[in-house]
Amino acid sequence: MKTNDWLQFALFLGCLAVITKPLGLYLVRVLDPDGRTWLDPVFRPLERFIYRLIGTDPRREQGWKEYTVSMLAFSFAGVVFTYAILRLQGFLPLNPQGLPGLSPHLAFNTAVSFTTNTNWQSYGGEATMSYFSQMVGLTYHNFVSAAVGIGIAAAFVRAIARSSTKTLGNFWTDLVRVTCYLLLPVCLVFAIFLVSQGMIQNFDSYTKVTTLEGAEQLIVQGPMASQVAIKMLGTNGGGFVNANAAHPFENPTPLSNFIQMLSIFAIGSGLTWYLGRMVKNQAHGWAVWSAMMTLFIAGVLVCAHFEAEGNPIHQQLGVAAADGNLEGKEVRFGVFNSALFATITTSASCGAVNSMHDSFTAIGGLVPLFMIELGEVVVGGVGAGLYGMLVFVVLAVFIAGLMVGRTPEYLGKKIQAKEVKLAMLTLLVLTLSILGLTAWAAASDWGVAGLNNAGPHGFSEMLYAYSSATGNNGSAFAGLTANTPWYNTTLGLAMLVGRFLMIVPIMALAGSLGAKQTLPPSSGTFPVGGATFTILLIGTVLLIGALNFLPALALGPVVEHFLMANGDLF
Repeated sequence: MKTNDWLQFALFLGCLAVITKPLGLYLVRVLDPDGRTWLDPVFRPLERFIYRLIGTDPRREQGWKEYTVSMLAFSFAGVVFTYAILRLQGFLPLNPQGLPGLSPHLAFNTAVSFTTNTNWQSYGGEATMSYFSQMVGLTYHNFVSAAVGIGIAAAFVRAIARSSTKTLGNFWTDLVRVTCYLLLPVCLVFAIFLVSQGMIQNFDSYTKVTTLEGAEQLIVQGPMASQVAIKMLGTNGGGFVNANAAHPFENPTPLSNFIQMLSIFAIGSGLTWYLGRMVKNQAHGWAVWSAMMTLFIAGVLVCAHFEAEGNPIHQQLGVAAADGNLEGKEVRFGVFNSALFATITTSASCGAVNSMHDSFTAIGGLVPLFMIELGEVVVGGVGAGLYGMLVFVVLAVFIAGLMVGRTPEYLGKKIQAKEVKLAMLTLLVLTLSILGLTAWAAASDWGVAGLNNAGPHGFSEMLYAYSSATGNNGSAFAGLTANTPWYNTTLGLAMLVGRFLMIVPIMALAGSLGAKQTLPPSSGTFPVGGATFTILLIGTVLLIGALNFLPALALGPVVEHFLMANGDLF
């Protein structure tokens, strides 16, 4: 890494630390039904109108089962709504290119993808989606799927903070308030900033131009800035165009690249401060944040190191080692910014990319894959990262209790067999989906037929695809032909499993913790702030979250690394 790279990295971490507390304070107000914000004069009438429209009392709280059922019903309706739009696209307005409706399997995959905050794309956006589909079908989900994740995290935190409670808040209230008071206003400002950097926002038909070689080329147009703003802030990641954030319209300048990276981490980072404030233990919130940042920094350094080292086979062909691995990277951003972006987007369940991960070196590509398989708890998706990390917190406290021979307590609540079983169930669901579906694809003709690379790299492509889908990330190695009935269907199922079959036991865990009485601290209470707890939490994430995937990683990127050093490529 060069001096400029270190300065950029330090600036990113510094800016993130600075905005964490203000965002956390604002989230405390937004996630309180009676919380007052400076946006109340603008959005309070809209909030009340929405409550009347859907017929809900914003102050009537729900138990974990009712909260979960409301979330599932809302999400199911969203899948059906978006599927209908995509199938009927050819008959709907704002379609200047006359793009037809999507096939049944691609419409299913895409509807599930955006509903689950995954935004996996088995298509090229500019050649497949009309403006109406982009805005009404996809951008809509970018807002509400992010709001759902934040709401689930808030419900979990309330369960920890309250004593002997049967309610965890109101799903509809959380959904409306997060959308109105947080996502909409921030994205409005963010979109205007992106337009100032050169990003397009219009309803024009594509521009036809003649290249210097005399060929005709279509230049994409459309309402791009409005979608990119929420795709980053809401850790959605779905690109308006196929090249995603490597395209000069989606990411025009180094400043837009930096702010987009910062926006991916912003809300997830702020939620750690929200956690500390709500449980009245700010040191605990900072300890969770520190664990996330330690894992993130390690990932960036490893990825950047191997990308800067480059490919020894390229170097034998005369490519200087100082250039690093520039294959698949946008030269405006270079090696370090590509490695940093890749680690951020896979740590945060975002999936936006400014380079092609398929072209990374073997270990450079292992890092984003590994970040997803940790459960994407290194800041993670908005809300999803926090409630995923809280599962590891419960397990870390349980392990600490076993080590000292005392009944584990987390912030005054005893961790017993039920809580541990529910926590482990969420991790087993993740593991079974990723490894089970990857094994199925690797042993099937339809799975192998989609590969564009042989050997361990081809296996890594399949492993990455199902890791990304189950982890609700959405990025891809990009060498996999996934727009087929089998891949679209199985990846869609993986997204549903990764979102909802993990949320249900997590909400059950929240319900169990909320019902427990909070006990005063005693000599047996394990401190959940400070360096000792941070180290224990990191160890728990690495040991429990990663060990399940080490054999598969050894068969893919690790083997490929040694073969690359021996002169073999795939």
